[in-house]
Amino acid sequence: MSEVFHRIRRLPPYVFAHIDPIKAKARAEGVDVIDLGMGNPDMPTPEHIVAKLQETVKDPRTHRYSTSRGIPGLRKAQASYYGRRFGVKLNPDTQVVATLGSKEGFANMASAITAPGDVVLVPNPTYPIHSFGFIMSGGVVRSMPAEPGEDFMRALDRGVRHSIPKPIALVLNYPANPTAYTADLDFYAEVVKYCKQHDIFILSDLAYSEIYFDEDNPPPSVLQVPGAIDITVEFTSMSKTYSMPGWRVGFAVGNERLIAALARVKSYLDYGAFTPIQVAAVAALNGSDDVIEEVRKVYKHRRDVMVESFGRSGWDIPVPKATMFAWAPIPPQFAHLGSLEFAKLLIQETGVGVAPGVGFGEYGDQYIRLAFVENEQRIRQAARNIKKLLGSKGEQSNIVPMASATK
Repeated sequence: MSEVFHRIRRLPPYVFAHIDPIKAKARAEGVDVIDLGMGNPDMPTPEHIVAKLQETVKDPRTHRYSTSRGIPGLRKAQASYYGRRFGVKLNPDTQVVATLGSKEGFANMASAITAPGDVVLVPNPTYPIHSFGFIMSGGVVRSMPAEPGEDFMRALDRGVRHSIPKPIALVLNYPANPTAYTADLDFYAEVVKYCKQHDIFILSDLAYSEIYFDEDNPPPSVLQVPGAIDITVEFTSMSKTYSMPGWRVGFAVGNERLIAALARVKSYLDYGAFTPIQVAAVAALNGSDDVIEEVRKVYKHRRDVMVESFGRSGWDIPVPKATMFAWAPIPPQFAHLGSLEFAKLLIQETGVGVAPGVGFGEYGDQYIRLAFVENEQRIRQAARNIKKLLGSKGEQSNIVPMASATK
């Protein structure tokens, strides 16, 4: 009875569990930790959304069980959003399901469509649930390049030709977490054509659709490709767009067969989000886009401050085109540490918390993810702290991973 349960055995150690105790210890010792690790929006939810929640929660009828698919008004609001934003027509009754955030939706979709041993093609590095949703469901993950382009298409073809059994699904995530890569409609069209030829489902994570910094090139939806809806479900979230991370509201939209499978699984597992939360989410989706533009403006400013100030500290940060993250190579003098040990070193020496790239897949181990979740002053302070580390230890060649140093 002491054996680890089968599904738990399939999960690797959670990388961030190594980082959180170090941050907690530093805080307990009085260190002012500047945490750029978790993508946890710090901006308040817009007032009109909160006001609608407060108004609705006073009605005791809304305190009863809700519906796992989402209330009709919320599904209609999401369908309207897709029509306005992408020109994609959706039936809110058969092609839209409200989820408890995109993460829950993705995990339950994996559970709905995966049989033991099924192969799924997943970017590496990527947001962990993209892989582990399938792993927990008994599937087998085959890694794909994270960056869209010719290498991606070649890897897709290899994955299909050399996988036994043939892959059942391909995961897309653009704008991407953690890499901030973006994709265009030409790339999507090529992927859809290939997947339709080979009977492969597409699961697209579009959680960062509204966090982009080139006003002339908003990220598209793969569902804009003619015929994509025949094989595709796309996941979105209100967490970042409306600064509503704790509210847990997201959506799955697209192919009716896949949406029906997800809805059936969810019907056994939950009754949906608290009804007042869903009503408030309707107010968000049907309201002015001004609040989205303000969120985007704040993240763009923070991005620019981080790139500029970290660059002056000696750490060059590639400029992301979208998302609330920068995907930064570890400074060369510390590259031998790997991302986990470098993240530990940053907390202990500078009080700056970051997300080690290896937490998003082994191909991320030479990178660090930095989130734009602190204000301008805190970001600049983080840069000054890091400059001291780079200046005092940057030229030393004898820094070794902490685990090795203790042996």
